[in-house]
Amino acid sequence: MTSKDIILITGANTGIGFEAVKAIIRSELPYHVLMGSRTPAKADAAIAQLKKEIPETKSTIEALQVDITDDQSIEKAVEAVKSKFGKLDVLVNNAAFVSLLLKSTSPRLIFLTSGLSTLEGSSAILVPKLATSNEPGWPKTGILAHMAYRSSKAALNMVMVAWHSLLKVDGVRTWSISPGFLATGLGGNPEMLKKAGAGDPSLGGDLIKRVIEGERDADVGKVVTQNGEVQPW
Repeated sequence: MTSKDIILITGANTGIGFEAVKAIIRSELPYHVLMGSRTPAKADAAIAQLKKEIPETKSTIEALQVDITDDQSIEKAVEAVKSKFGKLDVLVNNAAFVSLLLKSTSPRLIFLTSGLSTLEGSSAILVPKLATSNEPGWPKTGILAHMAYRSSKAALNMVMVAWHSLLKVDGVRTWSISPGFLATGLGGNPEMLKKAGAGDPSLGGDLIKRVIEGERDADVGKVVTQNGEVQPW
């Protein structure tokens, strides 16, 4: 057991999840971070890297094996957290850990979405710098992958709204976080993304940390972005 708030970030050994862990352990507040990863060795390597980069911290980190596409893996992870800590205070990217969140005195549920998920702005932000063709005729190269991605993130926002409505009576604060156009490995080529104007992935990690620490409590149930703004639906 620990007196620190327990934060679980699924898929935290790389990308924005990793940057979130980095931002959290740099905080002046103490946390115990569970670094979710499909592969324990990758989580251990990521933790070792963080300890080299940030040797002094008030927080602690622990690897947790979890594959959010595998029900048995999720159930095993839930039991591991339950037996060791009995609760979760913050969950970044939900994977059936709600019963543990309800054991917290100040639970937070965070989903990671995208600026491409906004319906209101869909015609204005079709990522023209990354789409390679939008000329008449077929096939349309570079367009369909973005269509699938933005549709999935729009659906995720609906999932967030549903969880917000369901759990607000239990005192769970729920958000989607839209970190902005960042040079992560999701697109396969971070350097190309930087040339297209993408920001550093650390900006996403810092935003997650600020939501965890209460900066956006006035915007519960919404899609929050950088600079205190709320993304339109």
